[in-house]
Amino acid sequence: MKPDLKQIQAPIAEEMTDFEKKFRSFMKSKVKLLDHITSYIVKRKGKQMRPMFVFLTAGVTGGINESTYRGAALIELLHTATLVHDDVVDDANYRRGFFSVNALWKNKIAVLVGDYLLSRGLLLSVDNGDFDLLKEVSNAVREMSEGELLQIAKARNLDITEEVYYTIIRQKTASLIASCCAVGAVTSGADKATVERMREFGEKVGMAFQIKDDLFDYGEDEVGKPVGIDIKEKKMTLPLIYALNHASWTDKKRIIYLIRNKNEDKKAVNQVIKFVKASGGLEYAQEVMTRFFDEALAILEAQPSSAYKDSLANLVKYTIERKK
Repeated sequence: MKPDLKQIQAPIAEEMTDFEKKFRSFMKSKVKLLDHITSYIVKRKGKQMRPMFVFLTAGVTGGINESTYRGAALIELLHTATLVHDDVVDDANYRRGFFSVNALWKNKIAVLVGDYLLSRGLLLSVDNGDFDLLKEVSNAVREMSEGELLQIAKARNLDITEEVYYTIIRQKTASLIASCCAVGAVTSGADKATVERMREFGEKVGMAFQIKDDLFDYGEDEVGKPVGIDIKEKKMTLPLIYALNHASWTDKKRIIYLIRNKNEDKKAVNQVIKFVKASGGLEYAQEVMTRFFDEALAILEAQPSSAYKDSLANLVKYTIERKK
């Protein structure tokens, strides 16, 4: 049976409701426009998977307390700030099917809102002496920025090896989920070895999560993101890297030419997708994703049995069985 988010949330349902209220209060300001915008951001929040990872990990490793709420809020504030800034950089008008902040209030306001969220997160930690949490989450934001820049640099030359790809997704995606799990463990009072184990668990989940996202680009799900977006943006994903590594010199040259020069042409993008599918790129990516998934569950297995542990295992399953 496929995991259901409501069932996964069951052991922390009360905490998640409380978190929503606390998170809104953490975002409060004395400026009406700012409150209007932050209220809009809160209303269109997604599945709340990051706070779920924080609360469930805390439950698994020792117990949820007041600092767990602050840890989850810090991650959400800093991550939301990076998303608002990303939309400005990408000139994106939509996020999760809603208008982006920059689309509704223009770039200058969006940048300032991102800065405000960042400072709220920093102050939340400083005011409560949560310096270990602040260090943890700041490291994740640094890694995410480095991963994004590395991807941009490599997209220019289309020369990403499998190893470089893993470095990029480890920094861009996995570092944040790793941080969620480490923060959950830190706030529960777990020892250093447990914190590191949960960080590694989160990293493996993040790697599997990103590879699942890569597969959506090839129409692996009817309700996934629009097909071929990564190819249009010249992003080298695992299915494509595998296909190019196993292609003849002429095929490789042809495909790279299409990505570099014809990436806006639907026909050319479809040719690239066809090539990847015929080369076994999707099967390979699926295998790698499953390996990361199994490694994550093996780490979790070492923790004592509890409803939190069952839900955390189901949340991992959800990340690789999701349809969008």
